[in-house]
Amino acid sequence: MLSSNGTGMTGNGQMSATAKKTTKTVEHFDVLIVGAGISGIGAAYHLKHQMPGTSFVALETQATFGGTWTTHTYPGIRSDSDLHTFGYRFKPWVGPPIAAASEILKYMQEVIDENDLTRHIRYGHVIQKASWSGKDNLWTIEALRKADGATVTFTTGFLWMCQGYYRHDKGYTPEWAGMDTYKGRIVHPQSWPSDLDYKGKTMIVIGSGATAATLVPAVANDTAHVTMLQRSPTYFIPGRNAIDIAEQLRALQVDEEWIHEITRRQILKTQDEFTRRSREEPEAVRKELLDAVKLFLGEDYDIEKHFTPSYRPWRQRIAFIPDGDLFQGIASGKASVVTDEIDRFTEKGILLKSGKELEADIIVTATGFDLSPQGDIDFVVDGKPVAMKDTITYRGMMFTGLPNMIWVFGYFRASWTLRVDIVADFVCRLLKHMKKRGAGRVEVAIPPSLKDMKLSSWIDPEDFNPGYIMRGMHLLPKRGELRDWQHTQDYWNEKDEMPKIDLDGEEFVYDRAKVEA
Repeated sequence: MLSSNGTGMTGNGQMSATAKKTTKTVEHFDVLIVGAGISGIGAAYHLKHQMPGTSFVALETQATFGGTWTTHTYPGIRSDSDLHTFGYRFKPWVGPPIAAASEILKYMQEVIDENDLTRHIRYGHVIQKASWSGKDNLWTIEALRKADGATVTFTTGFLWMCQGYYRHDKGYTPEWAGMDTYKGRIVHPQSWPSDLDYKGKTMIVIGSGATAATLVPAVANDTAHVTMLQRSPTYFIPGRNAIDIAEQLRALQVDEEWIHEITRRQILKTQDEFTRRSREEPEAVRKELLDAVKLFLGEDYDIEKHFTPSYRPWRQRIAFIPDGDLFQGIASGKASVVTDEIDRFTEKGILLKSGKELEADIIVTATGFDLSPQGDIDFVVDGKPVAMKDTITYRGMMFTGLPNMIWVFGYFRASWTLRVDIVADFVCRLLKHMKKRGAGRVEVAIPPSLKDMKLSSWIDPEDFNPGYIMRGMHLLPKRGELRDWQHTQDYWNEKDEMPKIDLDGEEFVYDRAKVEA
C-alpha cells in the first residue's frame, strides 16, 4: 500500500567514528514532529493554525519533503486511492483522483509555501534516540545531522511521530535459493536505480499489490515483455480516472472548496457502503469486482486463476486501477500474469514449482515493506528502554509507557490522510487541555476496572492481513478487546468519536507542569 504509507522516515545514519561530533547547543520546541511526509506536513499545518504561538520543528531524514512520494521513484509511481480524500481536508484537490507522485509533491509544496512551513522543517536530520525525563517532563532528541555528521540535540514537551511505519531506505525482499546465480539484475521498487535501462528487455515483476499493478503498465510499452509473477491473486477496482460528481460541479462553476467537500463526502459514503457490503455480502462484492476485470480481459481469460483471491474482499487493501491500464496491458499482449510459486532463481530467471522456467533480463521484487514502527529510534523513558511492541495502544495513536507522544498511523480501508487530520485535531485539543490543567505530562494507562481486559495483536488477521503487516506484527503494539484500546481502521465512526473523547477520562494520567526555580 503506497497511500497508507504516506510519510517522512527516520533511519540508521552511518558515519565513521572519526567523523562523529556532538554540538553543545540544545534547541527547545514545544512540539517536535518526526518526518516531513504527508503526515508531518499535515501536523505542522494544524499546529500553526489551531495553536498559534506554539513553537515546533519537523525533523526529516531526507533532503526534501514528501516521504513516500520522494523515496519511491520507480516508473509510474502514483497513489492507489483517490486524492480527494488522500489530500488534506483544508486544501482542495483539483486534478484527477489518481495522481502521480510528482503531482502529489506539487500539492504538498503548495501547502508548505501557502502556510510558511519551510522555516519549521529541518532536512537531513536522522533521529537516533528519544529519551523522556519524568523529572523535567521533557523528551531529549538526539539526531545525526547529515550535512556535517554532527549529533545535534533538541528538547521538546511533546513528540508527534509522523514517520510512518516502514523503512524508506530498503524494502522487503525474501531470500530465494539461487539468487546469487542469476545473471541479470535484481531490483526492489524502493531502491529503483536511476541508470536502469529496461527498454527492449524482458522483465519479471514479483508481486501482485499496488506497486506491481502500477509498475507493470508503466513499463509495458517499453519492455520486450513484462510478466507479473504472483503467488496468489489480489482484488483490484478498475475504473475511469475521474469522479463524476466533481466534473459535474465544475461544469456548473461551483467553488473548488465546495467541490472538494461534496466530492469527499460522496466518495466516503461510497467507501463506507463498499466496506459494509464486503463483510455482509462478500460473494456479491466479489462478483462485481471480477465482472469489472472481465470487461477488459474477456470471458476466455482465466480470471479464476489469476484474479480471484481465496479471501473475501477488503481483507487486504484493494488498489484502484485508473482506466484499467494494468488489464489493458495484459489484453494487448505486452504484459502477462503467471500465478505460481517460486522454487528458485536460475542463471536466466526463475524456476517455478510447476517446473516452468521464466526467463528475464530484469527481476523486480515488488514484495512489500520492511516494517519499522519506531522509525529506528531508540526510546528511553526515565532511563529504561521502551519498545512499542511492549506497549498497549489507545486508539492506535497513544501508547502505555510512552508519555507525551502521539503516533500517526492512518487508514487502510480509507485514505491515510483522513486520519492525519483527525489525529491533529485530537493533539491540538489535548495540548490545550494540558495547558488549561497546568499539566506537563500525559500518559494513557489501563484503568483498574479493565485490568483483566484481553489483549491481542495490533490488527485482527481475520479482518485485515496483508503480508507486510503479518510479517511485522510482532513489532507492533498490542490492542485491547474494547474499541478505545485498538486502531479500529474505522474512519466513518472515528470522525465522530474522536472529537468526543473525554480528556479527563480515567485512561488519561496527568502530571503537573514543572516550575523553574
